Amino acid sequence: MKNIVILISGGGSNMAAIVRAAERDRWLERFGARIAAVVSNKAEAGGLAIARTHGIETAVVPHKEFATREAFDEALAKAVDAHSPALVVLAGFMRILTPGFVGRYAGRLVNIHPSLLPAFPGLNTHQRAIDAGCKVAGVTVHQVTTELDHGPILAQAVVPVLPDDTAATLAGRVLAQEHQLYPRAIAAWLADTSSHKP
Repeated sequence: MKNIVILISGGGSNMAAIVRAAERDRWLERFGARIAAVVSNKAEAGGLAIARTHGIETAVVPHKEFATREAFDEALAKAVDAHSPALVVLAGFMRILTPGFVGRYAGRLVNIHPSLLPAFPGLNTHQRAIDAGCKVAGVTVHQVTTELDHGPILAQAVVPVLPDDTAATLAGRVLAQEHQLYPRAIAAWLADTSSHKP
């Protein structure tokens, strides 16, 4: 069984898209994979309720209860490891992870970023794309490494930047692509790892 653990901080729209895809596309039958748990650093994260309605286990590790980033990441890793994850998915998880955490899940930790990396790592990606005069923007699914938003790229989708776009309107179109791209990229990863079984 390939267990997937999803980390969220908010409403969980990407997480919900992944859960829907896993059910619709029968990841359990096709890849022996299931969404085992959703973990948040915020008890009020709306995505936790969505996960529970799908019968998915949830956990909360409040980052404010820890004196250091390392202590938080150690507690987070314990919550994740309780589900023996084959893949750890960052879906709107708004914490920068320590090298120790990233190293622990090397090769099985993925993130989605709302730009066409390597362009515009970090925050405010949509306004930066508009300010730079970009004709296209987009979204990237990538493996997580210790360098922020710089891991190997797994998948990308392109969105046009329209003449009257604001950061908000561009973000809305990018998010619609995120909800399609992230489940596809995870399914491709699962298919690839299934084909490499000894």
